[in-house]
Amino acid sequence: MPISRRHFLASLAAAAALPGTRSLAQEAEPFPVRPNDEKQIEYKYRRREVEYETAEPPGTIIVDPKKRYLYLVLGGGKAIRYGAAVGKAGRTWTGEAVIGRMEKWPTWTPTPEHIAEFPKLVKWQAGMPGGPENPMGARALYLYQGDVDTIYRIHGTHDPKLVGRKKTAGCFGLLNTDIIDLYNRVQLGTRVVVLEY
Repeated sequence: MPISRRHFLASLAAAAALPGTRSLAQEAEPFPVRPNDEKQIEYKYRRREVEYETAEPPGTIIVDPKKRYLYLVLGGGKAIRYGAAVGKAGRTWTGEAVIGRMEKWPTWTPTPEHIAEFPKLVKWQAGMPGGPENPMGARALYLYQGDVDTIYRIHGTHDPKLVGRKKTAGCFGLLNTDIIDLYNRVQLGTRVVVLEY
């Protein structure tokens, strides 16, 4: 007996609802991505579509470090708003850039400043492979000005409790589920505007 499209979709939904099963999106990931991470952050930092007036064209990313939000402009006075971790005092960056590189489960290499502050990180000076403990999380968007890597990134996080706080070394961290969502909506060359702190 042939299976209808409706029956097939209903079967997928039922399987996804079973405890201990993984969705097709999770199946494609080499490491676990926990959708429940959003429960560890304040409600206001959870991803949602919002009213957002800006002169920037659709597709632009705007980071508002004061409010600790990142917006993807949709146009028509709308944007998708994501909660973000931003740079702590003395480690901030503002300006304009473009996404010059995009990576899934990126390698993280601590800077000399990281190692000076946390000497145990010296073991990763050649790079920490992507994975659940990697501070870059599930995806990274590398910010460039012209051909120059700014060393700033929009990336996931291994610690959801950082979202909504001024705790990073200057990068902008999102929940892994959120960085995957953003990564799938942007492309190389996407304009990024970081507002003043």
